[in-house]
Amino acid sequence: MSRAFRLVQSPPRRQERPSGAARRIRASRETVEEDLLKLVLTLVELLRQLIERQALRRVDAGDLTDEQEEELGATLLALHDRLSDLCAEHGYSLEDLNLDLGPLGPLLPPRN
Repeated sequence: MSRAFRLVQSPPRRQERPSGAARRIRASRETVEEDLLKLVLTLVELLRQLIERQALRRVDAGDLTDEQEEELGATLLALHDRLSDLCAEHGYSLEDLNLDLGPLGPLLPPRN
């Protein structure tokens, strides 16, 4: 097996998994809109962080002019602020948007 596809840790055996209720998706008609909103906000935050990392790589590589760096920084800051505002409007924090992917760990990296 290739090293790229080797698992760091074996997945849990069937009997080691939590009971069905603990692993089941909890969805109801009453919360579907809020759940969808939280998912969309999570995806926007993930994309924002990916764009931010790519922008930092480009800045470090010297690919951007000073004006482009300033504009990109202002845009990313405005996006972060607006996302924080949207979260606050709906009773979330940015930390609430992180999804637990089980054995893969959290979706979003820890904040610095």
